[in-house]
Amino acid sequence: MTLKHSYILFVFLLSSCIFSQEKKEYLINTIAFYNLENLFDPEDDPITFDDDRTPKGKDHWTYEIYQDKLKNMAEAISSVGADIANNSPAIIGVAEIENQKVLEDLVHEKALSAKGYGIIHFDSPDRRGIDVGLLYQKSLFKPKSSSKHKVLIYDRDTAKRIYTRDQLLVSGYLNGDLIHVIVNHWPSRRGGEARSRYKRNKAALVTRKIIDSLFSVDPYAKIITMGDFNDSPHSPSIKKILAAKPDQKDVVLKGLYNPMAKLAKKGIGTLAWGDRWSVFDQIIISKALLSKDYTSYQYYKAGIYSADYLTTKKGKYKGYPYRSFTNGAYTSGYSDHYPVYIYVIKEKR
Repeated sequence: MTLKHSYILFVFLLSSCIFSQEKKEYLINTIAFYNLENLFDPEDDPITFDDDRTPKGKDHWTYEIYQDKLKNMAEAISSVGADIANNSPAIIGVAEIENQKVLEDLVHEKALSAKGYGIIHFDSPDRRGIDVGLLYQKSLFKPKSSSKHKVLIYDRDTAKRIYTRDQLLVSGYLNGDLIHVIVNHWPSRRGGEARSRYKRNKAALVTRKIIDSLFSVDPYAKIITMGDFNDSPHSPSIKKILAAKPDQKDVVLKGLYNPMAKLAKKGIGTLAWGDRWSVFDQIIISKALLSKDYTSYQYYKAGIYSADYLTTKKGKYKGYPYRSFTNGAYTSGYSDHYPVYIYVIKEKR
């Protein structure tokens, strides 16, 4: 074989190799979080302050309204990430849900029923009766363990306990890969951001403790902590206590990356108040999800699902998330928060 022919053969083989790499196929799944804005059933729970969300309460929360709210929430959830994953989320954390029953009703809605969602939920001591929970497609995710973690906060003036949402930890296998998901709904900014900051810092310390306990077993643990943090990516609770970095290059072993920080920097948000956007809803991931070894699931992309139908079309709140309750009346909307999501991918085998 001549040198010229050898060179032609080499180029052909190299081109074939590159072409075969380009033809690699990947599994892609969406992992999401959504604050469902007070998804309550119409029943009066005697041990919580849910009186407003009953037929005779201030919000006139009837069974018909509840059914409409369920339908809307199910339709929104089914669409998160579907444009790329061609599926509803494999895993989605939720907040502002009243109990196990509302989640059972939610996953049986037409838009979700065929997906076969499982539910993980624990009752929290929150005075309003709202909890966090996790929905997962049983064909994709196999839970291994779950636990709830108390957030003990005491009023600085009275020393009385302030009851807030527990944090939920779920460990399981996504298509065979072990991942750990923490679902949060940290204390609100009621009373002012600065005055209430210590409450969210306390919640952040609980989350940090859960993360550290997972890393103590496996420094390469794939951890996803998500939720309505009621703080922004630059807040001390996120930036200092969780130490979530805005740039992947700064994330070390046992470190955390916050992809929502770049979205916040662009001026977009998950909720708006007083003509100001905030990114309170976030998904934060560990170093092990930033590898380029796609034989196991790795982070691909993050986003805020701000679809047109989830956005208010007119009036005072035009351009804001299309919430389900405004000025004391049901709007047939969705939530005052947009859902957030990440895609994770790995090579098909």
